[in-house]
Parts: sequence; structure tokens; C-alpha cells
Amino acid sequence: MDVLIVGGGIIGSSIAFELAKRGASVVVIERGELAQEASSAAAGMLGAHSEFSADHPLIPLALASQAAFPAVIAELRELTNIEVGWNEAGMLKLATTAEEYGELTEHYEFWRRIQPQHVRWLTPEEVVDIERNVRNEYGAMYTIDQQVDAKQLSLAFAHGAMAKGARFLPYTEAYDFIFDGERVVGVKTTSGTLYAERIVIACGAWTPMLAEKLRLSLHMYPVKGECVSVTTETPLLQTTVFAKNGCYIVPKANNRLVIGASAIAHSFAKTVQASSVHHLLARAMQIVPAIAHSTFEKAWAGIRPQTKDGMPYIGAHPQYENVFVVTGHYRNGILLSAITGRVVSDMLEEKDVPFHMMPFSLTRKGEGHALHH
Repeated sequence: MDVLIVGGGIIGSSIAFELAKRGASVVVIERGELAQEASSAAAGMLGAHSEFSADHPLIPLALASQAAFPAVIAELRELTNIEVGWNEAGMLKLATTAEEYGELTEHYEFWRRIQPQHVRWLTPEEVVDIERNVRNEYGAMYTIDQQVDAKQLSLAFAHGAMAKGARFLPYTEAYDFIFDGERVVGVKTTSGTLYAERIVIACGAWTPMLAEKLRLSLHMYPVKGECVSVTTETPLLQTTVFAKNGCYIVPKANNRLVIGASAIAHSFAKTVQASSVHHLLARAMQIVPAIAHSTFEKAWAGIRPQTKDGMPYIGAHPQYENVFVVTGHYRNGILLSAITGRVVSDMLEEKDVPFHMMPFSLTRKGEGHALHH
């Protein structure tokens, strides 16, 4: 095959979709079910404006990905009939203390200079006009940021790729590689050895274990995020509400609210702590008191891939040039999925990439000596 992708989450599936559209023969292997890890646990916010409050190398990619989504989702729907819960009601970013208010006004001013048409400052009275159930004394920044059902979007990318000829092999785990000089020609898996011209490693927080087999030390670690969901008899929110203290409340179909998220570093345990459920619900009720009367639905956890410098890895292996590593998107995997598929496909085809990618290189400054012998 032309390309073998290790990892069947949203990043691996979006790359497979783009490559298959371009005519490449693609196989994706996944050690479990498709979209079972961080891709299905995410709340699905496309928070380009709410996530970044100062200059950051990811902003051009985030804005391009956000802009690409309407067309990508329409294309995926045409191919797969999968509805991804597209919601463009926008987002309210709130301050809950005077200190947060100061930070939030700086956040707003940053975007007002860059994209004034995409952000608006609301007084407390204007917040109530939009969301009468939100308690707020400092006002809020409104952004156009959308949200989706993360698992459905991940599956839509996978099934869209299949519709274009890509093959997916679930329950197939990669554990080693076959080398031929300066190339990696095959991947040893629990279903046998697979050979490919190019190999993409995109297994989220589990990437470092496989990278070790390629003599590559990645400076990254897992961060567990816990979420809860509740249901209500009537809709409480139209927009996503994101407090500066980290709590977010995302309205979904059928009067369901997703509340997140904790951040527990260096944990691969997908258990949910009672204290986290208590903490998330207490913060949510501070912002939307009516949540106190909602029905508890469930709690879950996902393992997000974080890098030490906060930048994802998107690039070629420094020694084996036909191997690419794409991981470390942390909280922005859903947001960046549309553009990541295109950028990585351009790299694999040795085309010019219209973004500055050096900050995401595997050998970027500050990363030390990534290769070890």
C-alpha cells in the first residue's frame, strides 16, 4: 500500500480520508475499535477563539481548520449519511472572578484586533438576553466557535475514507517495525506484518511507546480528562458556555449537556473519580444553577496527548524519512482534524505546506536530542 496509518482516532481517520480522496491506497490499523479513545471522549468544541488568548503557532492552523469544517462536514454527510451534530450557536466565555475578568478582557482585545467580526463583548444584561439560565456578573466574550459530536465526526472521517477506498483494520495493534537501511518498510502487528511506502504514527497518548521502537523519544505525556453529562426536561442552553476557570457546558441534542473537564496529568486510567464528578457539577451549577434539577446521565474519561511545550508533533522522523509522526494535539484534536488531514497529506506527497510547520517538527528547538541510539 502507499500509506499505512497506525491509529484509528480522529487524526488518523482524517489523514486517511484526505489521502484516499487523492487516490492513495491507504490502510489504517487500530488496536481497539475506531474512535474509542480521546476522539470519542471529547466534548467536540471547535474553539479556535476561546482556546487561544495570545499569539500562538497553532492559530493559523486552527482558523483554517475551523473555516474548512462546513464544506468537510457536507462532503462527509454526502458520503456516509452520518450526522455529526454540527452546532453554530457560538460560545460564551465567562469570567467568574475579578481576576478572570481582567484576563478575559485581554483575551477579547487580542481577538478584536485580529478578527473583530468573530468576537463580541457582552454586558451581563446582554448575556441574560442570550442565555437566561446563565448566572454572570462580569459580562462575557461571545465567539462564533462551533461544536460537533466528536465521536460521530471521527466515525464520519473513517467511513468517508472507506467510501474512498481506504481499508480499516480494527483490533490490530502495531508492536514493532521492519527496517531496511534508512527506511521503515513494514509494521509488525498482531494480525501479521504490513508493508507500505510511507507510515504515519497517529496513536495519540500511546505514540511514545511505539516511537521508542523507532529510536525516538517524544517529550509528551497523557492527561486524563473526565466529563459528566446530564439531561433536562427543557433546553437550558443554546450556546456553549466556557468559564475562565476551566469548566465548560456544551449543549447537545435531546436536551443533553456535557460538562467538562478535569485535567489529571500522567494518568492512563480511564476511571472517573467521585471528587471530579462533584467538582464538575458544583462548578457547572455555579454558572447555570438550574443544572441542580437536571438528571445525571453518565460520567467518562478520555486520555489526551499533551507535549511538554504544548505544540503537537506533525512531521517526518529525523532519521527514517518515510515515517511521519502526528500526535500531541491535546485539547485541540477535534478542532485541528480537518486541517491536519490536508497538511499531512501534502507532506506525504512532498507538496508545499501553506503554514509555518517548524514549531511542530519532531526536532524543534528546545526538544533536545530526539533521537537516541
